Amino acid sequence: MRAPKLHRRLFVNGLFRAGIYGLAFGALLPLFLILFDVFRKGLPVIDWNFLVSMPRATGETGGGIANAIVGSLMLIGLAAAMAVPLGVAAGVYLSEARKSRLAYFTRLAVDVLQGMPSVVIGIIAYLWLVRVMGKFTALSGGLALGLMMLPLVVRGTEEVLKLVPAHIKEASLALGVPHYRTVLRVIIPCGLPGIISAVLLGVSRIAGETAPLLFTAFGNRFLEFSPLKPVGSLPLTIFTYAMSPYQDLQAQAWGASVVLIVLVLATNIISRVVITRWKIQF
Repeated sequence: MRAPKLHRRLFVNGLFRAGIYGLAFGALLPLFLILFDVFRKGLPVIDWNFLVSMPRATGETGGGIANAIVGSLMLIGLAAAMAVPLGVAAGVYLSEARKSRLAYFTRLAVDVLQGMPSVVIGIIAYLWLVRVMGKFTALSGGLALGLMMLPLVVRGTEEVLKLVPAHIKEASLALGVPHYRTVLRVIIPCGLPGIISAVLLGVSRIAGETAPLLFTAFGNRFLEFSPLKPVGSLPLTIFTYAMSPYQDLQAQAWGASVVLIVLVLATNIISRVVITRWKIQF
């Protein structure tokens, strides 16, 4: 190959690679700018008292977001308790009965639920629980978040179990193990890291939702552990404090934003690590 032609091809290849890097950096730049702005304004507010103290009366300086942290953890726990068993069971069924008519309509329903706006899910939870019970509760907020988390768990479980090698299942069945025990003792344990990652992705999806909680959990400035009463949450706290005319509450909104971002980023990173290690095993 002639040297000028080789140099031209290398130049075009380098130019193309630089363009790809530039586009990737351009896509990540807004994220870095947002994170930089949030951490710049929120980190000075965060200390131990901010994380373990209760909010103070409106107009007073100081206080913390302990009620919001506990409320968010409670809502995520309720949502996971509702979505994980049903989602894993549905995902196992879809992976085992891939071509059945019920599986087709189940996938269709899951896809429709996944594309439904969060505010609509909040209204549905309001009609199902809040109007029936006559009050806002953490249980209704957990239901709304669980409905949002369910499609991710279902499709994640289905796709992960499809990746389990077929010869593992065939070996178990060839030894005379019943089908249900093969699913429970062989297939699900093989796909367990992927299922956990799907659950963590669902948690990161619902952790920052605000709209459904406006119709369900409603918010609470006091520390509450009962699922039958309103509870605070980090998204609601950020929404309320950011609209406040008091600068101290606005600063606390930035601090709560940092805590929420760290929570979401941590769950995403953990899920990615679990997925990577699971793929290496296979």
